[in-house]
Amino acid sequence: MARKMILPLVFGIAGAVVLVSLGLWQAQRLAWKNEMLGQIEAQIAGPATPLDEALARGPVEFEPISAEGRITGEEIHVLSSIKRVGAIYRVVAAFETKGGRRILLDRGFIPVTAKADPRPGGPAAIIGNFRTVDEADSYTPKPDRTANIWFARDVPAMAEALGTEPYLLILRETSESDPSVTPFPVDTAGIPNDHLNYAITWFSLAAIWLGMTGYFLWRLRAQEA
Repeated sequence: MARKMILPLVFGIAGAVVLVSLGLWQAQRLAWKNEMLGQIEAQIAGPATPLDEALARGPVEFEPISAEGRITGEEIHVLSSIKRVGAIYRVVAAFETKGGRRILLDRGFIPVTAKADPRPGGPAAIIGNFRTVDEADSYTPKPDRTANIWFARDVPAMAEALGTEPYLLILRETSESDPSVTPFPVDTAGIPNDHLNYAITWFSLAAIWLGMTGYFLWRLRAQEA
């Protein structure tokens, strides 16, 4: 009887070890991801670097950058959606600094019904976070430039369309008062962090595996009784 139970016992223990190992690996990944998110959040909320200084050395992802100039009124509308809000347009405008540089500024979002409303822009001191977003892929429809409807933020293409340098700031603070555009600042909410769920899943499977192994061994023993 003991010999008959050795193989299922070894198989059960080996399977549980593998599943527990996967759970521990996901727990380690969770700690790493939480540390990374903490660093990104600190970077997002950190002190702003003047635009010319940041561009001279090369901006860092999520870096806060400050600039003074004017929002020209030239803008691109990127069709998107927000949870609990629905369909919206992101407003990506041309921002011209006092020194004459032109960059892209993601001002925030507007309802789709406000697409034709005037947004003339004007002088503004801004702080935004640098992003290298490239949401376009081979499945993304080409923008309808006549209707000014884009389906992804494609920095090089948007820069070409608005005649700016290929740098994008996501607006965080502005001296301009324009309630028609709701800022949509950068945060870490869109960065996936499912490692806790994965760890729980693997540990649960390990417990189920051990339970099934125990039940199988009990049945073997009962059949011999």
